[in-house]
Amino acid sequence: MAQFEQLEQVVDGPAAEGARTGTGTAIGRMRSFRPSAGRGEDGIAVFHRVSLAVLGTQAAAVSGVLAEHLTARYLAAVDPAAAGHRMPDCWRPLFQYRRHPGVRPVQFALAGLNAQAGHDLALAVVDTCRALRCAPADLAEEFDRVGGLLLMLEERIGEDLMPGPERLEVTDPLTHLVGSWNLERACEASWSAARVLWRLRDVPLLAAEFGQRLDAGAGLVGRCLLTPCR
Repeated sequence: MAQFEQLEQVVDGPAAEGARTGTGTAIGRMRSFRPSAGRGEDGIAVFHRVSLAVLGTQAAAVSGVLAEHLTARYLAAVDPAAAGHRMPDCWRPLFQYRRHPGVRPVQFALAGLNAQAGHDLALAVVDTCRALRCAPADLAEEFDRVGGLLLMLEERIGEDLMPGPERLEVTDPLTHLVGSWNLERACEASWSAARVLWRLRDVPLLAAEFGQRLDAGAGLVGRCLLTPCR
């Protein structure tokens, strides 16, 4: 019974319900959310701030159902008390290290992007397919638009948060850490994962296990991205 409940949380949890019932646009809900304040640089706030900077200029791109579901999953993860569910593994490292003095802002932002592209995006595709009663193939064009939005977010992270060459030596561990993760590959893997999850929708135990492994894998990558570099 617990495994069936896990499946519901993995592919059809409170985030999916929030997007289905139209509780607000992606931009509006992002703007209304405020990460908790505290001393020092908050890693969640770093990712949230740079995300809003991009979303605020791309209203057309974030108006689709897939973008709504992706945003809903992010908001459910960063506000677990409101969702009432266990925090996904892919977001857990960001919370554990959110105020670590040795982790730089660009690492927080990339860890959040990894959680979205490496886990949430695949489940958001399944959420959208269920809501629209379609197959993943029908969402290919919208998936590409959302992928383009995430690419813009990655570029903004590099422009705003990556230290300049005068502050970042070639031998700086951050150079190698940032270069070890690739957004395009993460999105390709999410598309494949979404199609597998959709195929497994009638085999709930396998779907739940696959979703958990996807979550754990993204969490491991996120933990590596947050390796203290100073």
